[in-house]
Amino acid sequence: MITTLLIILPLVAALLVYLAGQRLAPTVAIAATVLEFAVALYAYFTFDVAAGWNFAVNQEWIPSLGISFNIGMDGISMALVLLTTFLLPIILLSSLLSPLKDKASFYSLALIMQSALIGVFVAKDLFLFYIFWELALIPIYFICLLWGDENRRPVTFKFFIYTLFGSLLMLAAIIYLYTVTPEKSFALENIYNTDLSALEQTWVFAALFLAFGIKMPIFPLHTWQPSTYTSAPIAGTMLLSGIMLKMGIYGVIRWVLPVVPTALMNWGWLAALLSVIGIVYASIIAIRQSNYKTLIAYVSIAHVGLIAAGLFSNSVEGLQGVIAQMLAHGVNVVGILFVIEILLNRTGTLEISKLGGLRNQMPQFAVFFVVIMMASIALPSTNGFIGEFLLFVGIFNYNPYLAAVAGLTIILGAVYMLSSYQKIMLGEAKSAYNNVLDLTLIEKSILIPIVIVIFVFGLFPNLVLDLTEPAVNEILHTVNNSIPVAN
Repeated sequence: MITTLLIILPLVAALLVYLAGQRLAPTVAIAATVLEFAVALYAYFTFDVAAGWNFAVNQEWIPSLGISFNIGMDGISMALVLLTTFLLPIILLSSLLSPLKDKASFYSLALIMQSALIGVFVAKDLFLFYIFWELALIPIYFICLLWGDENRRPVTFKFFIYTLFGSLLMLAAIIYLYTVTPEKSFALENIYNTDLSALEQTWVFAALFLAFGIKMPIFPLHTWQPSTYTSAPIAGTMLLSGIMLKMGIYGVIRWVLPVVPTALMNWGWLAALLSVIGIVYASIIAIRQSNYKTLIAYVSIAHVGLIAAGLFSNSVEGLQGVIAQMLAHGVNVVGILFVIEILLNRTGTLEISKLGGLRNQMPQFAVFFVVIMMASIALPSTNGFIGEFLLFVGIFNYNPYLAAVAGLTIILGAVYMLSSYQKIMLGEAKSAYNNVLDLTLIEKSILIPIVIVIFVFGLFPNLVLDLTEPAVNEILHTVNNSIPVAN
């Protein structure tokens, strides 16, 4: 019942927000997301880790086609539901600081997207997963198209083409998997137990990896991302980078690793290699960026490349690192994007060369900025450290050479993040910003929870690791038991 409530509540709220009108829409929307987070916290504190799937619901939907409304939460799903419900109030609250036309429509779309994202993370039926996946794409498409900058139309069209191509590949793989299941079912258990030949697994792996790889995105499927992140409104970029790219990573964990383990053994090295190439490529480009928002877009590609490489390590450390880093990246990137929003509101520019010396006028902002930045480069005691450490352990055990190249993220990450902070916040104060104000109360109310989470999960990582470990072990058990033993 709780899982169903988490899906339905944002949909009901979206209707209420739209009917509430422009003045009340933000209040109703934010209240609904806070309530949704409270429900998710209740689920977390009553979650039985040892029981596996919690709060399961399985009702026939289209029995003639073997489709069920089959949902539930294991530790991995629970972690991503918490991330989604924690970030939505912050994202919507931050949008109050930007002038928005047609607020009722914007907040309604964001709530519909939240419902779909929750659905993606709790679906135990592959067809239902696909429905929620597609439903999540529709709101963000219109958010980018209607509230983006002057380049939004061609950029959003490119985003649409990429996601449509990925969706078609996913649909083809889903239909094929359905046809080869003995039960003619989309249920997770039946999909996992289907015996596929090595060739069948290769084609299914290729289709699903491309579909999910576009959404993450990883090299060379990333080209839609920098322009979309830059063109989208800040709240839209937060939704895309903070939560939506996790759909692709989650899709690989849930629907690729356990389904096509032989193909993973044969081709996982290529996927890991592309991910590591993306790390270095995006990091080098990030260093050369003059616009801070575009820089963060490439930083996100580099971070996701490291996460993607860990997906194919076939180890507890690697997969635990993936999940921990997904959560850390979601919180940190939303924090850094809110920093960007504050900079834009105060100075009217995100060109790094035009900024400088802001620490003198905004000392409180400088402290929050540096904490979030340090979490982004995985400083020990912050939430980014444990996930990155586990990822490197997993990748090293898989291939030491890939780990050595991936390790460049530590150096390059420090270069582009510290250098940009120095240019924006330090140095001689510029007269153009003499009257810039420090943080307001609403801005502090957004930044404080982000910083608290950074340190809580940095100092107590077992809050995440203990939650997800049984689910990770179960997935790896399925993978390893399905790989044929060589004679």
